[in-house]
Amino acid sequence: QVQLVESGGGLVQAGGSLRLSCAASGRIFTINTMRWYRQAPGKQRELVAGITSGGSTNYVDSVKGRFTISRDNAKNTVYLQMSSLKPEDTAIYYCYLVHYGSTYSREDFWGQGTQVTVSS
Repeated sequence: QVQLVESGGGLVQAGGSLRLSCAASGRIFTINTMRWYRQAPGKQRELVAGITSGGSTNYVDSVKGRFTISRDNAKNTVYLQMSSLKPEDTAIYYCYLVHYGSTYSREDFWGQGTQVTVSS
């Protein structure tokens, strides 16, 4: 059993910055890719950013140059640094871990979500 705890969400004015954190604990065996998703009311969930165990990153086009994903493997934590925030970034942000259990079966986990609200 793996638990993900997210933090760092809140209210910020357009142009401001926020840093989201997602820490994993519990029965952790192998964590590969760590990802951030977001979902606004009435809108589909979308992949925002991902980072591999080796540090390779990818981003959705709308956040390139503004968001940075990083990880601390020793702490089993993934971060999302968000800068130059826009009202359209308003959403609930969820972290997601690609995890393999002791038998190397997929046992992925979602965070509880953290609200990010950007005012104009």
